[in-house]
Amino acid sequence: MKETARKSSQEGRIVNVSSRRHKFTYPEGIRFSKINDQTGYNSLSAYGQSKLANVLHANELARRLQEEKVEITANSLHPGAIATNLFRRHSFVSGLVDALGKHMMKNVEQGAATTCFVALHPDVKGANGRYYGNCNLAEVSSQANDLQLAKKLWDFTMTLIDQCKT
Repeated sequence: MKETARKSSQEGRIVNVSSRRHKFTYPEGIRFSKINDQTGYNSLSAYGQSKLANVLHANELARRLQEEKVEITANSLHPGAIATNLFRRHSFVSGLVDALGKHMMKNVEQGAATTCFVALHPDVKGANGRYYGNCNLAEVSSQANDLQLAKKLWDFTMTLIDQCKT
């Protein structure tokens, strides 16, 4: 991607799909020392942790790409609550989504709008390390803006990758 951006003089865009649930994670944000520990595990907090990691990754990647002076941006977004068949194996939840979804949730096309906006719209040219919702800039949690936490997550991930190589 870096080579293509340099050769073509066209901006590359990396888009991480996250969720506003990134604001509802464990108190420490990312549980580095307990990443696979079942003690104190909470499925909603774990989901929030994974969505926070998406935002932090985009922010750290944006910083690194900017440091390298490469014309590639990295941003993250919340697509919204989307009525999909994600819960098809959970009849009660599926029925609830079917009944309420058309009134309270986005359809798939509407859910894709912010992703398409961030990936393609000229208004987003040059925007880097930003977070979007409903095709607009959106607020993130204080943890999502924590540069040290983003770097720690990056380093932690690189350590895991190195361990997998050996």
